[in-house]
Amino acid sequence: MATEFTVTARRMGIAAAIVVATLQVAYAATLVTGFLSLDSPDQPIGDPMFTILEILILAMMPAMVALMVAVHAWASARAKTLSLTALVFMALLAGVTSSLHFVILTLSRQQAFAGLSWLPLFVSFEWPSVAYALDILAWDVFFALAMLFAAPVFGGSRIARAVRVFMITSGVLALAGLSGVVTGDMGLRNIGIVGYLGVFLVVVVLLAVLFHRSRPGGTVQERVD
Repeated sequence: MATEFTVTARRMGIAAAIVVATLQVAYAATLVTGFLSLDSPDQPIGDPMFTILEILILAMMPAMVALMVAVHAWASARAKTLSLTALVFMALLAGVTSSLHFVILTLSRQQAFAGLSWLPLFVSFEWPSVAYALDILAWDVFFALAMLFAAPVFGGSRIARAVRVFMITSGVLALAGLSGVVTGDMGLRNIGIVGYLGVFLVVVVLLAVLFHRSRPGGTVQERVD
C-alpha cells in the first residue's frame, strides 16, 4: 500500500535534521568547553556555559519532535504504528526535558528559591535529585524507546539500513545509561550520553541525506533514488 510523503514533510524533515545537528554540535562544543574550564572534574559546570547548555536543549526539543513527525510521514503504511509510537515517545522526551530545564533556567535562580536548603535535592544534577531522575527518564528511557520503535521503519536502500542500525545503537546505548541508576555509579550514565549525543548525531545526518534523496509521494521504494 502506498503512503504519501509530501513536499512539506520532506522539507520539514531536512530542515529539522539540519537544526538538530547544528544544535547538537554546539551543545557538544559548549559541554567540552565547560568541562575544560573546571579546576576539578567533580565541580559542576558554571555560567555562562551552563546557561548556554540549557538554552540549547530547549531550542533542540521542537526540532527533534518535528524530525520524528517527518519520520512518521516517511514511514510506509505497515510501519505507521511503529513510527507513531516513536513520535509519542519523542514528544514525551521533549515535554519532560523542556519543563525540567525551563524550571532550572528560570525558577532555580530566583531569590525566593536561592536560600532553600532542600533546593539541590530538586534542581541540581548531582545524584540523587528530582531533576536528575527526570532527566534520566527523559533521555535514557523515552529517547531510547523512540529510537528503538523508529528503527524498524527504515530498510531497503543502503542509507535507510544505516539509519536503522545507528538508531538501534543509539537506543541501546541510551538504555545502557540506566546502569548508572542501578549501580549508583553515575559515571556509567556516560554510556547513554554517547548514544543520544554522539550516535544520534550520525542518525540525524543520515536522515537529512535520506530525506534529501527521497522523492515526495509513492511508496518508500519509489521515493528513494
